[in-house]
Amino acid sequence: MSPVVLVTEELAAAALDVLAEDFEVRHVDGTHRAALAEALADADAVIIRSATRIDAPILAAGRRLRVVARAGVGLDNVDVPAATARGVLVVNAPTSNIVSAAEQAVALLLAVARHTAAASAALKAGAWRRSAYTGVEVQGKTVGVAGLGRIGVLFAQRMAAFGVRLIAYDPYVQPARAAQLGVRLVTLEELLRESDFISVHLPRTPETVGLIGEKELALVKPGVRIVNAARGGLVDERALAEALADGRVAGAGLDVFETEPLTASPLFTLDNVVVTPHLGASTVEAQDKAGLAVARSVSLALRGEFVPDAVNVRAGGPVDEDVRPLLPLAERLGRVLTAVAGHLPERVTVEVHGAAAGHDVTVLELAVLKGLFAPVVSEPVTYVNAPRLAAERGVTVETAAVEEPGDLIRVRGGLPDGRTVSVAGRPAATLVEVDDFDLDLPLGGVLLFFRYTDRPGVVGRIGTTLGRAGVNIAAMRVSRRAAGGEALMTLTVDSSVEPDLLGRVAAEIGASRAAVVDLRAE
Repeated sequence: MSPVVLVTEELAAAALDVLAEDFEVRHVDGTHRAALAEALADADAVIIRSATRIDAPILAAGRRLRVVARAGVGLDNVDVPAATARGVLVVNAPTSNIVSAAEQAVALLLAVARHTAAASAALKAGAWRRSAYTGVEVQGKTVGVAGLGRIGVLFAQRMAAFGVRLIAYDPYVQPARAAQLGVRLVTLEELLRESDFISVHLPRTPETVGLIGEKELALVKPGVRIVNAARGGLVDERALAEALADGRVAGAGLDVFETEPLTASPLFTLDNVVVTPHLGASTVEAQDKAGLAVARSVSLALRGEFVPDAVNVRAGGPVDEDVRPLLPLAERLGRVLTAVAGHLPERVTVEVHGAAAGHDVTVLELAVLKGLFAPVVSEPVTYVNAPRLAAERGVTVETAAVEEPGDLIRVRGGLPDGRTVSVAGRPAATLVEVDDFDLDLPLGGVLLFFRYTDRPGVVGRIGTTLGRAGVNIAAMRVSRRAAGGEALMTLTVDSSVEPDLLGRVAAEIGASRAAVVDLRAE
């Protein structure tokens, strides 16, 4: 019998044709939970879009299920850990909508510059009011791009054709990479002060929510026009409405909102605002690309072949048994390195000590890169896409094998400012070193790092501040080079620590650096 592929939502005809060549294709309404569970009982793969939720109970119904494929970018409606625990491959179409999303941002920018929506509505209502809708040219203006990921780069490339000056804010992109794109990297404050147009292209993370709020809008160049076709919540909608009403901001184009669907907002009453209902990926081409991409991935997976867009594959090929146990350790060290450095490194060296050093350990480079990028990009990071993410951001990586007693991985990162940061760990996920400070803590849970001048009372002040916030300390290690010199305190805590609380603790003890890394959600 042919493997069964279950399709729960509308899929491009070309994608269905690809699947029908080798598999039995069945259809079910993915929003009907009972029908979905019943249909999954003898399905080998299921292809969904945004309306179908694949969670642990639904996965349990798929006794033969081998693949869950999302015909789109996001995976919010798929329980990836539950799928992984059941050995079910999860794939998506991470590049299917990037051109459409970039073009949507360009369309919004032009519509805001020329009052297109308001003029169209007025004319359709019978008013010929040319003088009321005088716009501005884009040529010669400064366009600020907040976020130089793949969509931000595509947006910048398209705007370059308009003869604009391009600047960008992205703390995780190297200046050399930006220069190759013809973009000058600046701070967020510089971008706000210099830009005539601002387009946001950042992922939604705890650090980026409210990135452009009341304080930031007070810094903008008068008459700026702001576009957000990335994620809702990056621009504070209330503060933006106020800035538009009082004239600090001349116009805005929004495709995404903090709460969706949204049908009423103070922004909707303003003539200088263009809004669309999250249409970034809503093109025929994007939908076709998404369908074809996942159809090909499903075909590869059901034939037992390598799947480039798998989001939960631990490695892309055979890995030596002496190396395999080091993969989780390498990934976690990558995450810790990004956190304690506060910036992506330009150069990464993965030192492998011990028995594994006699084998091919290049796969550990991928594991480290996977950890490095996981906290700073919006898409799921895999062993497959990690090298591409590194190339896009100008990060180079190499492996050094040291055949000596004692299994250990040390990851060194060279930062753009000349600093070198290093972290090291041993199998069984133990963190043993940060820079030159010796440690001995489990490499898991929520870890806090504070660099400060060693003196009495610091431990108590940290404990008090965290305790008042309801955060319990599970383990702690203080390492110092000499009494009264620089010290590093590392703590394991039982709950999340938001950036605001981390900053308060750092200020309380006068820490020179502070970082948090959450290793619970791997």
